[in-house]
Amino acid sequence: MPANFPSANQSMSSVTNGTLSFRSWNDSAVFHREEGADLSPGFEVLATISVTYALIISVGLLGNTILIKVFFKIKSMQTVPNIFITSLAFGDLLLLLTCVPVDASRYMVDTWLFGRIGCKVISFIQLTSVGVSVFTLTVLSADRYRAIVKPLELQTSDAVLKTCGKAACVWIISMLLATPEAVFSDLYEFSSPDKNSSFQACAPYPVSEKILQEAHSLMCFLVFYIVPLSIISAYYFLIAKTLYKSTFNMPAEEHSHARKQIESRKRVAKTVLVLVALFAFCWLPNHILYLYRSFTYDTTVNSSVLHLSATIFARILAFSNSCVNPFALYWLSRSFRQHFKKQIYCCKTHPPPTQPSPTHSSATGITAIKGNVQMSEISIGLLGAYDMKRESDSI
Repeated sequence: MPANFPSANQSMSSVTNGTLSFRSWNDSAVFHREEGADLSPGFEVLATISVTYALIISVGLLGNTILIKVFFKIKSMQTVPNIFITSLAFGDLLLLLTCVPVDASRYMVDTWLFGRIGCKVISFIQLTSVGVSVFTLTVLSADRYRAIVKPLELQTSDAVLKTCGKAACVWIISMLLATPEAVFSDLYEFSSPDKNSSFQACAPYPVSEKILQEAHSLMCFLVFYIVPLSIISAYYFLIAKTLYKSTFNMPAEEHSHARKQIESRKRVAKTVLVLVALFAFCWLPNHILYLYRSFTYDTTVNSSVLHLSATIFARILAFSNSCVNPFALYWLSRSFRQHFKKQIYCCKTHPPPTQPSPTHSSATGITAIKGNVQMSEISIGLLGAYDMKRESDSI
């Protein structure tokens, strides 16, 4: 790290670009402290930002906690695809409980509050969480591809164990990719000769290295956005192609059964696609802003109110992705919506048994079948079954 920085403006540019593509903590703090009082957020703006962040944390904690609770409490929910969904929820909770409050604090104070260790830990946690999100969605898309395009290749005897292994691998890979961020992130002192003041900021590399700024932003964009979404798009192209062909190649004697299979698989593909689309939509503005700063800032920064507003909006939108998934499932799945409501009102009423009793099951074959279909409905609505006769083994 160089002993002296070229200028205050370059320092600001470096620290702004030095953070992760989704960790521009210093933007608002730098703009209103270094460029003058005109850009200082007023009390109303700060209050709005605080309330918005608090709302994101509260809603995200509620939704993801209930999703995890449903998984562990309801036996019919403890299935192969639900392991991925629950892993995704844990990653979102980790982000909401650590990185979101830290990000909110950057609008309120002059300097970094969490020390050198906090800088490394927060950098590691946030990059890990984002990796878990996008890589889990990629694995889910691959799982849907195998279930729909190549159902005969599915191995069911140890499916749960294998899925746990895959989920663990997603976390391990995400942590490995986040390790360099933790190793190289550090606190750097920035000074403004004109203002005769200084502040500390957390950045993943020496702030004078513009090449590293550009390489870092580009690698984040590719590894955590473009490449995973490209793989997901390829899977969904093959899924759509298979579903389209299946509508014209159904055996006449099994037309009704095949139609039900196709419809259930369409619902499954739609649900996963919605989760992917939400991730892509929420994180794209932040990546674009980071790329813009890295490749255009040199000795000056864009200190306009418009740019500051865009930065705040991008940050809030990115963090919102950690709280929308459970509510997307609530909207898409009637069964999950019922479980969600039961958990909300659990203090007032006791939820009914999740499985039919042996006596009820043996009373009539038709009743037992209806009970199994009812329990498997949430599986189809969230991530679906591997095929029609195995719907009860899914979410």
